[in-house]
Amino acid sequence: MDSFELNKVMGAILGTLLFTLALNIVSGGIFASHAPHKAGYEIVAKDDKGGQQQAAVEPQIPLENLLNEANPEKGASIARQCVACHDFTKGGPNKVGPNLYGVVNRDSASHEGFNYSNAMKAKKAKWTFEAIDKFLENPSKVVPGTSMTFLGLRKATDRAAVIAYLNKQADAPAPLPKPVAVNATPDAQKKDGDKKDAEKKDAPKQKDAEKKDAPAPAEKKEMPAEKKDAPAPAEKKDAPAKQ
Repeated sequence: MDSFELNKVMGAILGTLLFTLALNIVSGGIFASHAPHKAGYEIVAKDDKGGQQQAAVEPQIPLENLLNEANPEKGASIARQCVACHDFTKGGPNKVGPNLYGVVNRDSASHEGFNYSNAMKAKKAKWTFEAIDKFLENPSKVVPGTSMTFLGLRKATDRAAVIAYLNKQADAPAPLPKPVAVNATPDAQKKDGDKKDAEKKDAPKQKDAEKKDAPAPAEKKEMPAEKKDAPAPAEKKDAPAKQ
């Protein structure tokens, strides 16, 4: 192979290398990757309805009001989960737990024939509406060491319904307490506050509109200029004497 042919081969190889290098530089500029501003990805948990999860806050309604609105039939339905441990009928047997007929306003650990736990015996209280409500919400918190394994009812309306049902299971149901007046709910208070803020903002505009609509004050008429003193009438000349 002479030098001319060798130069052509070397030139072809060099041209290929230069083309490859140029292609790499151009593609790197077009498809450049950038480091993320924040490592990882933010994951937002969503509920079944597609919205972001938010803890539901139950409005605080007095127990007196809940009891007056409670449905004993609903309470009976909820209490079915307790029938394995309790009987609710008059003269019914004790089971894992004591018979609960007439439990409202009954002394704690006082039902005849049932062997209560030491924790329940030490409570020494009366099962008033309020006491039953707190116990149903969290039994182990109200009576630490109780043998009752029930975890509790978290919804106040459910507890009120069960209490209304228990109150019916008695020879003489206890009278329900009178409802108490409550302040407006937070939502109502917020709406009322927003309304007052809007009224404050609109007050200057309303005043300006009233000023525009008010009739313009009548212009004071200028008092007529006083009459200039009229010239005194010329004195009558004496008539010429008759000749």
